[in-house]
Amino acid sequence: MRSTAADHDVVVVGGGQAGLGIGFALRRAGIARVSVIDAAAPGETGVWTTTARMVTLRTPKQWPEPEFGISELGFQAWYESVHGEHAYESLQRIPRLTWARYIEWIGTHLGVPVRHHTRLTDIAPGPDGLTLTLTLRRPDGTETTIQETTRKLVLANGVEGTGGPYLPPELEKLPASLLAHTGHDIDFTRLTGKTAGVLGAAASAFDAAATALEAGATEVHLFTRRPDLIVQDAVGPSVNLGARNNYHRRGDEARWRQRVLAARAGRSVPLESVTRATAFAGFRIHLDAPWLAAKQVGNQVVVDAADGRHTFDFVIAGTGYQYDPHTRAELRGIAGEIALWGDRCRPDLADSALAQTPYLGKGFQLIEKQPGRAPWIGRIHVFSAAAHLSFGYPIGDTQSLAHHIPRLVDALGRDLYFEDQQSAPAPTPAAPPASLRHHYRHAIWSPQLAPSKTSAALP
Repeated sequence: MRSTAADHDVVVVGGGQAGLGIGFALRRAGIARVSVIDAAAPGETGVWTTTARMVTLRTPKQWPEPEFGISELGFQAWYESVHGEHAYESLQRIPRLTWARYIEWIGTHLGVPVRHHTRLTDIAPGPDGLTLTLTLRRPDGTETTIQETTRKLVLANGVEGTGGPYLPPELEKLPASLLAHTGHDIDFTRLTGKTAGVLGAAASAFDAAATALEAGATEVHLFTRRPDLIVQDAVGPSVNLGARNNYHRRGDEARWRQRVLAARAGRSVPLESVTRATAFAGFRIHLDAPWLAAKQVGNQVVVDAADGRHTFDFVIAGTGYQYDPHTRAELRGIAGEIALWGDRCRPDLADSALAQTPYLGKGFQLIEKQPGRAPWIGRIHVFSAAAHLSFGYPIGDTQSLAHHIPRLVDALGRDLYFEDQQSAPAPTPAAPPASLRHHYRHAIWSPQLAPSKTSAALP
């Protein structure tokens, strides 16, 4: 029987560009009982004003956005209304903070309300098997914990996904006063006049290094374990839309092999990020120099790298993310029921980190590890970077919105509709409708009203 007592049909966790787009698409699909929540304050949602540090977006300005083909809501229409048509024509890439202002604007016009300062802390199956019970925390002067129920849950929490920033073992013992991950909100003004070491050579590592130098750091040393950088040219990576949008239909072994080989090849960095950092005299790149150990000595960090010993006032880890649900607070209680890629695919190529990534169904839903034990786990859908192994690239990024939000919403709508059909009560015999004959009685023909027939003689 359908649970009519559920507080929501869908709860979306994350009020950034993906969460807003999902909320808008759900409303267009006729799914009205939707709540979008976000732990951040208004104006701080998403990464664009916090942990994103690129100067411009890495995607072309013409790529579709969360407006779903409504041109009046697109970035171009907004930018031209603010800056003029000529300004848009001369724009090469969208500035990051300009994009943040656009997302704030479109959020207002999409009319998707977001409950800010609301953090999901726990998920449990509802007593009826048709809902999930969510524990939410809201700091309203005192920490208030509440529980709400929903039929579907969408995790649209960006790059952190079902895990969080990955710190290699050699950095785990460093205190937060000397270490930050690129996924953290870093106060770069603390680095003015100081030296910093950056581990990693992908875009986020270079952007953090450049931001530190722009904030007044005297020296920044960036380390990569590879003998050379993997640099994108100014045009950027080529995109095969057919391959990208059909990636999830490939077999498990083919998807696994491609992602493992990509991980082994290393992450690339845009040329713009490289030239931004190398413009500073105090920037140095250490090639073929993985870190072997790092320890605190006084108020500094001493790093033993493959190319020698180095001392820094602060270190930044540009070491990516992991998506193990056991490490995520709100998923920890149910993580044992979630099927991981390591449970479903055991090919020759091994990768322990990728093996801990959730295995998703075609509608972005989690799959239960043991069939029949926790069918409610499929009520949770993952629309975040944790879907990269199942769908081929980070879901939730700008480039994924126009193509994959409709797929998610279609899956949600399908599940809710057929669930309602299966649980609907048997129809009662319909009473005959009240007659409205008085509106047309005067026009009804009958033989009594017909003119008298006369037998006219034939000519």
